[in-house]
Amino acid sequence: MVSIFNQQWEKIALSDGFIAALDQSGGSTPKALEIYGIHPSDYDSDSMMYETVHKMRSRIVTSPCFNGERILAAILFEDTLHRDINGLNSANYLWQEKNVVPLIKVDKGLLDESDGVQLMKPMPELNGLLTLAKNKQVFGTKMRSVIKAANNEGIIQLVNQQFTVAKEIIAAGLVPIIEPEVDIHADDKSDIESLLRAALLNELNALTADQTVMLKLTLPNQTNFYQNCISHSNVLRVVALSGGYDRSEANQKLTANQGMIASFSRALTEGLRHQLNDVEFNQQLDNSIEAIFLASQT
Repeated sequence: MVSIFNQQWEKIALSDGFIAALDQSGGSTPKALEIYGIHPSDYDSDSMMYETVHKMRSRIVTSPCFNGERILAAILFEDTLHRDINGLNSANYLWQEKNVVPLIKVDKGLLDESDGVQLMKPMPELNGLLTLAKNKQVFGTKMRSVIKAANNEGIIQLVNQQFTVAKEIIAAGLVPIIEPEVDIHADDKSDIESLLRAALLNELNALTADQTVMLKLTLPNQTNFYQNCISHSNVLRVVALSGGYDRSEANQKLTANQGMIASFSRALTEGLRHQLNDVEFNQQLDNSIEAIFLASQT
C-alpha cells in the first residue's frame, strides 16, 4: 500500500496545479484581514485576530472551487495546525476532504537587515513543530528570508542558513520549501538574482541524492532564469511567489517562465471580501484559482 507521504509526493511532483499560500503570520495578518474587509478595530486581541483569520481561511478552503483538481497543496500558518475545519484538524481536512497536500510555515519571522539581507530568526521550537506536523500528515514546510541588495556575502549567508535548516527538516521526514524572496523594488534586482542563482546551485550540488527540496522564488527579471534549478535532480518543484505584484502581472510573468508554478498569497485572495455573499465569494475565488492555474500550466 502506498503511504500517504508517497501519495502526496506523487501529487506535487506529477500533477498540474499550484500551491495556495494561506500562511499569513502575526505580522501580516492585520493587513490581510483589512484587505478582506475586517478592520483592526473589529478585533481587540491577538487571539481574536487569529480566530478571525482562521474563519477567513476556512471560508476559502471549504469553498467548492478549492480542491485538488487545480490546487496541489496549501501552506498553513502554525496556528492553523492547532485548529479544526468542519470538525477535522485543518491539515487532515485539506488532504482527506479536498485532496490538497498540507504544508506548514516554520520560520519565526525575520531579523533586521544586515549585509543587504534579512535572515530568519532563530527557531528553537523547530523540532517540536516538525514532530507535530509529521503526526498531522503534513508533507512539507516553508521558510522565508528576504534579499534587498546585491551583496554576495549576505546572499551566500542567507542561502546557507536556508539549506542548513532544510537539512534538519529533511532529517525529520518532511520536504522543505526554501524561500529566499527578492525585493521586487530593489534597483539591482537582476544582479541579486544572478548571485542568488549561483548560491542556490552551489548548495543544491552539495546535497546527497536522498535530500530533496522545493524552491519558492520571486519571479525573475529574465525569463526562464531559474531553469537550472527547475531541472536539478534534488529539486521537487520550483514555485513562484507573487511578491507584491498584483494577480494579473504575477500571472503574466509566471506564464513566461516555463516549469514554474504559482505559490501565491495576496494574488490568490485578491478581490475576496468579508462582505461578499457565498455565491459572489465563490465566484471571485474560482476566477482567481482558474487564472493562477492556467498561468501555472506553462
